[in-house]
Amino acid sequence: MENSSLILTIDFGTQSVRVSLFDKAGNILSSEKEVYSPAYYSPKPGYAEQDPNYYYDCLCKCTKRLSLNKELMERVKGITMTCFRDSAVLLDKDKNIIRPMILWLDQRYAKCKKPLPLLSRLAFGLVGMSEVIQMNRRRTVANWIKENEPENFAKIDKYVAISTYFVYKLTGKLIDSSSNYTGHYPLNYKKKTWYKNPETQMQGQIFSLKKNQLCQLVDSQEILGKISKDASNETGLKEGLVLYAGGSDKSCETLGTGVIEDDMLSISLGTACSVETSVKKFVSPSKFFPAYPSVVPNYFNLDVQIYRGYWMINWFLKEFGAMNINDIVIDDVYPEDYNAKLKDVPPGSDGLLLQPFWGSNLDKPEVKGSIIGFSDVTTREHVYRAIIEGITYELRLASEGFARNLKHGFKEIRMAGGGSRSDEICQITADIFNLPVTKVQTNETSSLGAAITGFLAIKEFENKEEAVKAMVHPSITFKPSKEANTIYEELYKNCYKTLYKKLKGTYKYLFNFSSKNRK
Repeated sequence: MENSSLILTIDFGTQSVRVSLFDKAGNILSSEKEVYSPAYYSPKPGYAEQDPNYYYDCLCKCTKRLSLNKELMERVKGITMTCFRDSAVLLDKDKNIIRPMILWLDQRYAKCKKPLPLLSRLAFGLVGMSEVIQMNRRRTVANWIKENEPENFAKIDKYVAISTYFVYKLTGKLIDSSSNYTGHYPLNYKKKTWYKNPETQMQGQIFSLKKNQLCQLVDSQEILGKISKDASNETGLKEGLVLYAGGSDKSCETLGTGVIEDDMLSISLGTACSVETSVKKFVSPSKFFPAYPSVVPNYFNLDVQIYRGYWMINWFLKEFGAMNINDIVIDDVYPEDYNAKLKDVPPGSDGLLLQPFWGSNLDKPEVKGSIIGFSDVTTREHVYRAIIEGITYELRLASEGFARNLKHGFKEIRMAGGGSRSDEICQITADIFNLPVTKVQTNETSSLGAAITGFLAIKEFENKEEAVKAMVHPSITFKPSKEANTIYEELYKNCYKTLYKKLKGTYKYLFNFSSKNRK
């Protein structure tokens, strides 16, 4: 094993970048991390922007430190990368960045007053998609740029995901995996290709992009390019080292937790929270929403996301927990900071119920968060636990949509993300879902999924099953408590599942009230 092949993984998160060396047993032999400071900046409330080159500079710091271990680096047979999603970089004809990138958690909205063509409006209206389509238009960065910065919109020669820009910096090529194009892009998810004429195609036209502004797409595990001479000088990586196509952070997490078939769920508790599973057939996770291309070729991920998921943990600790936290992301808030608080409050938080809509969800576009059930026994600890429970209720609701469309349930949950460090949170998840919850050997499951992709690309394994068996190792399982689940079932079925419908009109009014002056 001392001379066995290694894969180098690059894992761009919202808060930091990690570069790791994995062996084919799933062990991390060496790793470097660079925390962004700041993770992003906000020119206006609700905005989130960053210079893409800042992320790349942080990567270079990691790779230069890692490259000092020459003995390990000599064993590297390839590189794979995973990255946060739905954050576009605008490039001019000389491939220069036009403006700072707008991150996925940015809360600005385009107005989109100009209607779509009549036939499109009628078609969307007939199937009840009008509201969803309009919100997708408003949430598309290209549309906001078009309305508010027309001079920058006119300069766009290429409109690419941030992952594609990093590929370009490393190899000189604008090419990427379709798995990295989850979000607001004119992608035919079923075919994993761009719409042929996105300007006129019914669903493609909502993004205001031309096909020649988009990059080349390939399947995961294919060769993207080789580390260029310039990139070698900047990163310390060996010139000519092959970069293989990976996939999005959530898709890699799903693979890294070992969820490669549709009888298991992968839950990620990070800045955004998500529930995913892997399917061979293209199936919608919920009404009007597509499955996304998986990092596993010929597979798709059913995916529903809570955009401001465990971001809410830091929000709570910063605003109400009397803790001095400057960051607004969760990854470095460790379980010991909140485990005791969760144990102080009974399941169900004494009737305190939270809906975690601190940001818009794709399936619930015009919403506001809510907390109901306050009483004279409510403490800060109750609110804290209600946040955890509310997020978990919403993830369960999404998984039930999966089950309806797949026509079967699930046998197990695998956990990932910063929140999964907490055993108490894993137990709450098991109790609310009434399913066993398992953690694997590392919290860096996105990097692990990218490493599995790399070893498959260099043919160290014959198939995904062999790779997962060798590299993903369950470490601890939390079984649901019958007593706690009884309480959660009562609250979930009698209160949580009906709450959104009852408050939908109020949510919509408050959403429009607070955002009417937001561009």
